[in-house]
This record gives sequence, structure tokens and C-alpha cells, in this order.
Amino acid sequence: MRIERLTLTGADEAPACASRIRVLAPMRTAVEEAVAGIVEQVRTEGDAAVIEFTHRFDTADRPPRPLRVDPADLSAALEGCDPELRSALELARANVERTARAGLGADEQVELDQGQRILIRERPVRRAGLYVPGGRAPYPSTVVMSATTARVAGVKEVVVCSPPGPDGDLHPAILAACALCQVDAVFRMGGAQAIAALAYGTQTVPRVDVVAGPGSLYVQEAKRLVSGDVGIDGFQGPSDLVVLLDSANPEILSWISLDLLAQAEHGAESLVVAVATDPGALDALADLLAAGATEKSGPAALVHAPDLDSSLALAEAFAPEHLQLVGAGAEALAGRVTSAGCLFVGAESATAFGDYVAGSNHVLPTAGAARFASTLSPRHFRRRMAEVRIGPAAAALAGAGAAIARAEGFETHARSMEARAPAVGENRSA
Repeated sequence: MRIERLTLTGADEAPACASRIRVLAPMRTAVEEAVAGIVEQVRTEGDAAVIEFTHRFDTADRPPRPLRVDPADLSAALEGCDPELRSALELARANVERTARAGLGADEQVELDQGQRILIRERPVRRAGLYVPGGRAPYPSTVVMSATTARVAGVKEVVVCSPPGPDGDLHPAILAACALCQVDAVFRMGGAQAIAALAYGTQTVPRVDVVAGPGSLYVQEAKRLVSGDVGIDGFQGPSDLVVLLDSANPEILSWISLDLLAQAEHGAESLVVAVATDPGALDALADLLAAGATEKSGPAALVHAPDLDSSLALAEAFAPEHLQLVGAGAEALAGRVTSAGCLFVGAESATAFGDYVAGSNHVLPTAGAARFASTLSPRHFRRRMAEVRIGPAAAALAGAGAAIARAEGFETHARSMEARAPAVGENRSA
């Protein structure tokens, strides 16, 4: 683990300091051209291209198995699931479902002054495609997070895809989680080719309305590329964590070192940061991180800040995927946080709880996208539309509407409105 020590002299320096921290993670290799080629080949060739890329990138010297997993295999995986893991997945599912329901919006009707009524309706998309990473390790938790949220949103058909292992199949834990969450179909495919198959449909894979889920840079670039043709949840790339620390308690420092190492465990592109006003706390953390890191751990930045306001300014400029506030002074800042994917308050609130069982969703905006993006929620699988009823209000609205239409050069727009209120058009003619 690479550990960098930085000093923040004041809040004004926070944006520059955040930029210095961001470059500690390895540079991402440009993949745009490669992804564009994969997406286009899947779009035009369908199953054949998906199978070819699956064989090339995932199953090595073994021929790929059928793209779609037999439903009987899902049931068998759930029946054979370790009882402790199944119980844990059921707990996670229940907590995620209850939290997700709080994100549903009710229909709202507005009665405006001229007499017209606007009803804002929320409706779910018909079919959602969920990507579940499976390269370095299986992620049954991602199945729970994404499939449960889509179901709460009211999505009628939920499909999951995940890259197969060298044996050509998906991990039993992923299959069990899919069965537990009553996923409608599961496909053995990963990478950019899976995103393209979901976005455009193939002979075997149905075209979806929204694609969601974390994944590699290839997966995220493919989501960006197809976003004009299908809805996406956002960019979910390598993990990051910022901890604002206002405690030198040895036990708490030990906990925080584990929190940082846990997120760094995701790999070399993950980035973890601790910010404290006490240099001694950072010294202790440096020792704990050095002792607990592995060769695969991502880089860490330990930042000395002059005060808590400067610490918060750095966190806001960094816009982390996860933000932990630990210690009385730091925890008091919770209400001022505006740019974080998920906020964890208190020494007991380890980010890892949010990754699995707390009830919050672990599909979060990364790479600073928390400035404008949100955690995965039912809203990603729903869209709002307005139902307009003008009625007698036409007489009051036509004059104003026609004036704007004519200012924009659209005479027929104006006449269309005036036709509903003849007196308005007659007055103008007179």
C-alpha cells in the first residue's frame, strides 16, 4: 500500500488538495476505442459476438456454456446455499427493501391559478438489466442491492448478468442470491459485451430499459456509450473512502484502520483518505495501515488539516463515494455534508456495514460524481410524466401561450392554443 502524507493549510486549498489525492490512484487506461468496437459488434451480431467475447475474456480454453442460466440451476443454488450465508442475504434483502421503499414517490396533483390541473405520475420502467461483477470475486451482495431496489420500484422484469469463471459458470452464491431475489433471468456474460447485449438485445438476451450496477472501467465506459439508447444509473468505478477523524482513541484508530484497509481491499485503483487535525492520530494510522496492507491494497492519503472546517471543505471537494465522520466534532458536521455517495456517522458506523447489511445501497457514485449523482434507488428505475388537463383554463392561458409562440416564430402553435379559446383569437384579429 502506498501511503502519502499531505498537509492542508486551509479551506481555500481544499480543491487543489483533493486533486492531488485523486492522482494517487493509477491512471486509467483509455478504453474508449476498444469498448466502442465491442459494443458495435454485439449490436450488429447479437449472440454470436457475446459468445465470442465471453470465450475470449472469461472462459479461456473452455467453450462457453449457454448464455442464459437454467432456472433449475438457480433453485438448486439456493437450496444448496450455506445456511449462514442465506440468512445473511435474507437480512440484507429485508433491510435494503425497507430503506428503498422510503425512496418511492407518490403521484402529486397541482391545481394552478388559471384552473388547469397537472398530475405528476411516477411509473416504473418495464425491464431492468443489472450488472453484477464477478472478476476478482463473486458479489451476491450486489444482486441483493440492485434487484431488491428494482423490485421495490415496481419493475416487472428484472434480469441479471455476470461474467462466468474459467469453468464457464457463475458462482453459486450469485445464483443463490438471484433465486432469493426472484430474478426473472440470469445470463453468463460480463464486460462491455454484456452491457451492449442488455442495451440492444440479442437473439437470447432481451433489450432492457435501464442498465444499472458497478463494474470495471470497460463496463462503465460501455454504459456511458449506450446511455443515449438506454437509461443508466451512473458511473460506478473503483471504490473510495474519506474519513474525517476527530479522535485519538487507540481502539477507534484501530477500527478506522480496518475501515480504510477494507475499501483499499478492492484493488489498486481504490483510494482511501483519512483527514485529522491531530498529527499523532495520523502517525498511528500510518503504522496500522502499513502493518495491515497487502500487495493488492489501493493507495492511502493521510491529511493533516488545521481545523474541522478545512477537513469538511476537503471532503466536499473530493466528493467521496463513502464519507465517515468519527469523533464528536466531526460527527457534528453531518448536517453540512452535501457531496458524498453515502454518509456514515459515528465510530460504530463502518462503511462495510453499508456494503452489506445496514440497509443503505452500496451501488454509489464514484470518481467525484457524488457532486451531482445519487446512490442507486427506486428513482433510477422510475420516470416521471405529467398528465395535463386544461379544460376551461384555455381561455386564460391561450393569450400568454400564443404570445410566446409567436415570439419564437411558431404561428401554428399560437393558433392551436387560440382555437381552444376563440375569443382570444377574435380579439387579436379585431
